[in-house]
Parts: sequence; structure tokens; C-alpha cells
Amino acid sequence: MEQKSRNVSPFSNEARNAYVIEHITDALLKLLKEKPIQEISISEIVDTAGVGRTSFYRNYETKEDVVKKYIADLIEKWDQEYKASGKSSNAELYGSLFQHLKNYSEFYLLLRERNLMHLFLEVFLERNGPKSEYENMWAYTTAFVTYGTYGWIEEWINRGMQESAETMAKLLSTHGIK
Repeated sequence: MEQKSRNVSPFSNEARNAYVIEHITDALLKLLKEKPIQEISISEIVDTAGVGRTSFYRNYETKEDVVKKYIADLIEKWDQEYKASGKSSNAELYGSLFQHLKNYSEFYLLLRERNLMHLFLEVFLERNGPKSEYENMWAYTTAFVTYGTYGWIEEWINRGMQESAETMAKLLSTHGIK
């Protein structure tokens, strides 16, 4: 029996999927610079990414899920870097957070421009907001701090991120959360 050669990808399934996710994300972010998310089709995303439609739906249900995953990845990256820094004061925490936002200002300003800051809020709440298992007072306190921090972030972004990350941390430490 004659055997035919097959093209086998040198990537593992995990590596292939990471490749697909990266290309879908890059494609959507590129398209978002050109037009609102409502005007972008899944077909346009996968064509730009050079992947199949099935690959999109294997990883995401909606276009917004792509953006939320990217936001979650950015916040996770910031969190790991902050924890590795050994810093622990609120001023250092907020300084680090605002510096992260400033470092990725093009993306966060794009979210504002495309009216997608609600996706940042969803991710921020999922990660830092109150959980059902919290005691009531802890849940209320967590909600207050999380929504308050988000309010500072959103207003700062809406105003074009004029102040430095260091200034924002000082403002929060002296006039907000101590």
C-alpha cells in the first residue's frame, strides 16, 4: 500500500491556537482603528487574520469577547509585573496601574473612541469587584473601591490622559484612596 505524505504543522495544538488568537486579536484591533465594532463582520476579521471562521468560533462567541480577552491579558500582565516588583503601598499600586494604562494609551484611547470602555469595566469588575461569597461589608467596600478606581481611570482616559501616572497615583493617595 502506497503512503502519501501529509503536511503536518510543526506547531502543537496549543501553539496553533495561540497563533490563531493572536492573529484574530491583531486583526480586530487593526479594524477597530478604521471603524466601529458594529461595522466589523466576523468574516472581515478572519479574512484579515488569515484564519478560518471556525477558528474564530472555537475561541470566541462575539467580537466583544476578543476585546475583553485582550484587556484581561493586559491586566494580567500588569498584575504579574506589579507583584514581581515587591511594591505594596496603595500609591505604588495605583502608580503602577496608571503607568500600565499610559503604556497602552493607544489601545485604551481607542476603547474610549469606539465607546467600548464598558468592556474594560466588565473585565475590571470580574477581576477586582465584589464576589458573591464575600461578607456584605467586604462586598460593599470592594464595590466602592473598584467602581471608584474605574471612575478615576475612565475620567482620566476621557480627558486624554493628561496627567502622568505618578501624578494620578499622588492624586488618588491624597484625595481618594489612602
